[in-house]
Amino acid sequence: MELSVLINKFNVKGRLVALSPFGNGNINDTFLAIYRNTFTETQVILQRVNRNVFPQPEAIMANMHEVTRHCHERLEADAIAGVDDRVWQMPRIVKTKDGADYVTDEKGEVWRVITRIMSAHAFDIAQGPEHALECGAALGHFHYLISDMDPGILTDPLPGFHITSGYLAKYDETLSKPEAKELLSSSMEAKRMAKFIEERRELAICLEKAEAAGELKKRMFHGDPKVNNIMIDDVTGKGTAMIDLDTVSPGLIHLDFGDALRSICNPAGEEETNLAKVVFDEDLATAFCKGYMREAGSFMTDADRAYLYDSIRLLPFELGLRFFQDYLAGNTYFKTTHPEQNLNRARVQFRLCESVEARERSIRNVLKSL
Repeated sequence: MELSVLINKFNVKGRLVALSPFGNGNINDTFLAIYRNTFTETQVILQRVNRNVFPQPEAIMANMHEVTRHCHERLEADAIAGVDDRVWQMPRIVKTKDGADYVTDEKGEVWRVITRIMSAHAFDIAQGPEHALECGAALGHFHYLISDMDPGILTDPLPGFHITSGYLAKYDETLSKPEAKELLSSSMEAKRMAKFIEERRELAICLEKAEAAGELKKRMFHGDPKVNNIMIDDVTGKGTAMIDLDTVSPGLIHLDFGDALRSICNPAGEEETNLAKVVFDEDLATAFCKGYMREAGSFMTDADRAYLYDSIRLLPFELGLRFFQDYLAGNTYFKTTHPEQNLNRARVQFRLCESVEARERSIRNVLKSL
């Protein structure tokens, strides 16, 4: 089915004047559609939900329906009450002409149309403390919006995602394979990575133990709070929306908190080969935490706050573990351009974890002050 025929099934007013590939996401096929009439222009996003990543795209759409409906209700109520210092936004699902949330094409692929957040854009890296503060505010406000939702109404889009004990079990299974043993025996760097993991096995289950003990409450988290999923208003410079809602999952908000800081506070990036450049940037972290707690502090418990440092330390460890496991397994999951790439990615994340550990006292002091 041609894209112009496909998008014509959705209820968008005006004449379609442009339809072209959009963005640099690597999961869903994404297109920008521009509609015009005599008085206005409307821009919407057409996407194919990738079945290879999300085997149940219909469930993804049901999740998005519930999340956006709930968030829009809260946004409208807060706007009427005048409690916010800005206009917060949230993508809206555009209905089909038959009133459905999506269209299924002749190949069984699920297509949707969502509204575009206008006069705003995202960055690929943190631009400085002020930007980090707004990223924290946007994530904190998103968590606030979904904090009173029942996580049981959502289908888990990626079972096992961010369950560190599961990644550790997969790593242990990989270690038993002859190929992994050979890589370990022939590389001093690989041996050092394995030793790093062994010394931190308890870290891998710290949040899971706290949840099992009833200290932490399962709510919902975004699942992919990287900096380029946080929209910043072009006019005010303030955070205005979280986008890319496919990975919203039942779980602990700490997973988002730690993952956002992992990506924002390592300006060197995940592919840096000079480990001396890999440092956890405390200025960016402090700014992010201030923005986050300003928006999320109202619903967080003392226990939630107590485990924030652990999440900052855990998430780089978890990603490093996944990179290293994939290296030992023969690079079967993460895309690579050379055989040692996942080993180096693991080195970067473990160095970041060490950098967090070296700053534990000052990080805890910042968190305690907020």
